[in-house]
Amino acid sequence: MDEENQTTTTEFLLLGFSDLRALQGPLFWLVLLVYLITFLGNSLIIFLTQTSPVLHSPMYFFLRHLSMVELLYTTDIVPRVLADLTSSHPQAISFRSCAAQMYFFIVLGISECCLLTAMAYDRYAAICQPLHYSTLMNHRACIAMVGTSWIMGIITATTHSSLIFTLPFPSRPIIPHFLCDILPVLRLASAGKHRSEISVMTATVVFIMIPFSLIVTSYARILGAILAIASSQSRRKVFSTCSSHLLVVSLFFGTASITYIRPRAGSSVTTDRILSLFYTVVTPMLNPIIYTLRNKEVIGALKHMKRQVP
Repeated sequence: MDEENQTTTTEFLLLGFSDLRALQGPLFWLVLLVYLITFLGNSLIIFLTQTSPVLHSPMYFFLRHLSMVELLYTTDIVPRVLADLTSSHPQAISFRSCAAQMYFFIVLGISECCLLTAMAYDRYAAICQPLHYSTLMNHRACIAMVGTSWIMGIITATTHSSLIFTLPFPSRPIIPHFLCDILPVLRLASAGKHRSEISVMTATVVFIMIPFSLIVTSYARILGAILAIASSQSRRKVFSTCSSHLLVVSLFFGTASITYIRPRAGSSVTTDRILSLFYTVVTPMLNPIIYTLRNKEVIGALKHMKRQVP
């Protein structure tokens, strides 16, 4: 065993869904369809928020960057999943490719956390500080928030990847997953993994809980402001501007919390893969749908774009 652990790891084997052969065909077409909808939906959001004058407010500036993150996020994962679903055997992924996939996965995941937090602050500033909104959310401040989101993602990914991929692994380990996610890879390490797992999990919890706490704080103040409004019609109007973002936050942080913070005991490989499939493939598809169907300004921009088409 010691001799095996000392062997240089050149590749990993991704289990994918090769142990569920009956599901591979339906899953391939389902994942492909979802990916196409995700690509088209997020591309449409990017195009509309870039070209429509009514969608040039800070909220849609953040939404455009969120859609960019979603596009990159799914593109980092889905093409590999589709390729693996065409095989009935675990597929090899090189050490460097696995490290790169995890790196971008973390960068984009943390950036999305931070962008959702910035969007919550934007709603807080618009509703609770309307007289100072143009100052608080000027273009420079918006760029700084987006830049900070990317920097936090890069710092976290560099730290996590360096910590995990400098550990010794067996010569050709099998990852019981369809991507090089943090915990499945970390659990394969043959030495020092306990300390590393604690460090990585602590950092993961911090980067999930701190943005989530800031979002909850923003919405607690927004709720107070809404309750202070006398007119029920005005309350509904104010709440409608936050409902789409709240739904997206619930989907993102809900699935992330279940996946990374729940106890390991009682979890199964199949359950972990299904949960991961939901937040890496399905959630990015739902976000543009939520913002399109529940937002009158986006719908108006869509109608205007249709009228412009000859």
